[in-house]
Order: sequence, then C-alpha cells, then structure tokens
Amino acid sequence: MKITEVFNVALSSLQVNRLRSILTILGIIVGIFSIIAISTVIEMLQTSIEKGVSRLGQNTFQVQKWPAVQTGSASERAKIRNRPDITLEEYYKLKEKLVEAKSVGGEQWIFGKQIKAGNRETNPNVPVSGVTLEAFPNNKWLVEEGRAFNDRDIQSYHNFIILGSDIAKKLFPNFSAIDQIVTLDGHKLKVIGILESQGDFFGQSQDNFAIVPLTTFQSIYGKRSNSINVTVMSHDKESYSNLMEIAEGYFRTIRKLSPGEANNFDIWSNENVLSQINDITSGVRIGSLVVAAIALLAAGVGIMNIMLVSVTERTREIGIRKAIGARKKNILIQFLVEAVVLSLIGGIVGILLGVGVGNLAGSLIEADAVIPIDWMVIGVILCIMIGVGFGTYPAYKAANLDPIEALRYE
Repeated sequence: MKITEVFNVALSSLQVNRLRSILTILGIIVGIFSIIAISTVIEMLQTSIEKGVSRLGQNTFQVQKWPAVQTGSASERAKIRNRPDITLEEYYKLKEKLVEAKSVGGEQWIFGKQIKAGNRETNPNVPVSGVTLEAFPNNKWLVEEGRAFNDRDIQSYHNFIILGSDIAKKLFPNFSAIDQIVTLDGHKLKVIGILESQGDFFGQSQDNFAIVPLTTFQSIYGKRSNSINVTVMSHDKESYSNLMEIAEGYFRTIRKLSPGEANNFDIWSNENVLSQINDITSGVRIGSLVVAAIALLAAGVGIMNIMLVSVTERTREIGIRKAIGARKKNILIQFLVEAVVLSLIGGIVGILLGVGVGNLAGSLIEADAVIPIDWMVIGVILCIMIGVGFGTYPAYKAANLDPIEALRYE
C-alpha cells in the first residue's frame, strides 16, 4: 500500500468512531500540553531573567555582602544578614591587590529616594548609587548625553549627578537635563550626564536610578550607610574564572578568614545567577514532566484499548484483505500508522495549545514571548513513541489473525 493510502485509511477509520477517538486523543493533548505549556513559561522566564541579570559587563563579576538569589532556611538568611558590610577601605585594599584585573569598581547603593527639580519630583522609589569610575564599563553604563565622572569629580567630592533616562524625562520633559540642578535629600546636585536606556525587566524600567561620585554619596549618607559592592572585570574570557578565584582568595585574606572558615561575603556573576535560577526552575519542570508522564501513560493505554477494539470490529475486513493478498507486514503497518496518527493528532493540538497558553501566561508578567522549538520536537517524538509503543500489540494481533477465521467472524 502507498503511504498516502495508509494514512487515508487511518484517518477514515478514526472518523468512523469520532467520539471514541476524541476521548483517546484528549489524554495525549493533556500530557503534551502540560509539558509544552510549563516549558514555554519557564523558557520565557529564563530569557527575560537572562536579559535582566546580564547588566554586568562582559567578563565581570561582583563581590558583595548579599547573595544574588537568597534561598535556604530562616537561620541561614539570618547568618547572611549578620555578615559584616564591605567597607571603602576593604574595596581599596582589594583593588590594590587585584593587579590581574582589567578594572575594579566600587558602588554603594541606597533605595527609596526622591529627586526634585523645581515643581517636579520623582516617585519615592529611586535607587541612588555612589560609584567609582570603573563602575561605568563594569555595569555596561553608557552616557547618552553629557559626560561620565572623572578622577577630579571623585577626588573633589563634586556635587554632580548622572540620571537614568526615565528620571531625566520625568523631571525635564521639555528640555535637556544637562547642567540643570536637582535636589536629593536636601542637597543640590548638578546634572552632568544622562545614561543610555537599558530597557525593561518584567515590565519594570531599568532606567529609574541615578548615580553620583562615591565620595559625594558618602558625604551625604555616611561611609557606613550600606555595604559596598565591588565589580571586577577580567582582561579576557580565558582569565575570568581564574581571576574570580584569585579575588576570592585576596578578599578572604583581607577579611582574615582562617582556612576552612566559610566566606562571609558572596561572589556572583551572570552565570552564577542563571545557574541558581535553573536549579529553581528545574524542580518545576520535573514536576510538570511527572504529571505529563502520568497523563501520557493513561493516553497510551487508551490508544491500546481503542486499537484492540478496532481490531475486533474490523476482523472481517482484515480477513478480506488477507484473502486478496495483503501480507502480515501490510496489516501491521496499517494499524501502527493508525495508532501513530491518533497520537500525533493529540500531540499537535497539545503543542499548539501549550505554546499559546504558555505565552499568554508569560505575557501576564510581561516576559518576552518564545517558541520552545526543542520541546516541540520532543513532544512530537514522544507522540510517535507512544503511538508505536502502545499500538504494537494491537497491530501484531491484527497481523496474525487467521484469514479463514477472520472471514467467518460476524
């Protein structure tokens, strides 16, 4: 039989018993839908998170008090809270030791601030950072208008400020913010630059912040107002991992930690954050796979049942085919194809629903839309395997029917 004829016979056979076929297909749809929908949402989250955490420059990591992703028990979180802050003195010591690095920058952040200009003001949710010169390349900050800080600005405690693009637009909607005066916690600061837009992250703007020279920041808020984050950039990708280990060793020495004593600081990079996020999402994915496996197993049993019923109902048809020359392999292939077609129809519907619902769910948290091609391919392969695996016994039974007995069957 030609392959097109085999498929046509398979489809017509399924159409004869539509309700039974639809109920069997539903099991496949649920299983494949579960896999594709969860995988789509997770991939959307990972893509968006990747974009968000990649704010550090290339070949850059950060030494800081807090881990990038906090997990663990309450006691473990309490230990992290009790870690000593990274001080300005420790930053300078690490910078002096890390001669292997391309650049070593320092940042000190404070959150929930409000910036004013004339009768306009921002919401009281603006993060403000005091930075050294190296913070610009280490964070991929580019000044779109005006200029960045220089050594003199840092050393002379200049009351300068560089605004994120959202703040500049809010405070100065009709003209340039450059050389304008803004007020931060009662201190007047001159705007010398506006940063290039970094876009949104899960619907939240990444341009709602401002930076001042680190010395100016500490003159306003004090040296020990918050822990300093130290950003370190390597010369190339090859020396990156080695530099991370060197920085850890140097900082342990600065902190006078004994061998075997746990770090009282964290080192994180884009790769570390993504690895932690993958660890978290892998549990969700495994759970969805277990649910999907149970649904697919039930659907596979349903396919076997419907094919066995079909063999019984079509016993006389099988006998006639054998009587006019059909071989065992022809009958075997016919029933296997019917099982695979039944499984594939459910799989394709499940894939389409999974991608659609997954992207709809992801759009509610404003994650970037994705089409998980790899999981779609896996879904199709699973459908074929289920069709072949659970359709083999009914097909074998049909192929081995005695044509004489089959022709007598009523």
